[in-house]
Amino acid sequence: MDKLKLLVINNYGQTCHLIHRSLRDLGMDAKLVSNTSTVEDILKQSPDGLVFSGGPTMERAGNGENLIKIDLPILGICLGHQLMAKAYGGEIRTGQYGGFARVDIDIVEEDDILRGIGPKTVVWASHQDEVAKLPPDFVLLAKSNICDIEAMRHKTKPLFGVQWHPEVSHTEKGTLLLQNFIEVCRQRK
Repeated sequence: MDKLKLLVINNYGQTCHLIHRSLRDLGMDAKLVSNTSTVEDILKQSPDGLVFSGGPTMERAGNGENLIKIDLPILGICLGHQLMAKAYGGEIRTGQYGGFARVDIDIVEEDDILRGIGPKTVVWASHQDEVAKLPPDFVLLAKSNICDIEAMRHKTKPLFGVQWHPEVSHTEKGTLLLQNFIEVCRQRK
């Protein structure tokens, strides 16, 4: 199989390097890039997909609201998920449960990235902030008892967001989620 080029947009989260390493371990040509990159900088690298990492706050998201609108398959993780929601007209809010913890997830729709993961799974997540309202043209994929929007996708574009961290070992089937996203990128190539 062809080695895909995936760029990890660094939002200064604690696990950016784990996303990069996980993708590399799955045989991808993965590169960690700054969230202050321009759209042109990203497109010059001819990526097959983008992964937006988690991070501390929306204020540290750099040029993320522009980058997340690039016409490529995109996976937003934690802050990346929130950034996607905000950029496409959704709402974010401070979560009731901050910090990292185990979260039991209910899969509402087992789509492309959640294939083989449901109907329930256990993940490692931070809910310092969370998506409060889906953007127009997005559908709910997963929820939990502490967050109504744990995962979402765009109805027609290959845009996916998850509140949790598939790159950490505490997340059951996190590698499968990343493999599923890689397959989305491969199909679009």
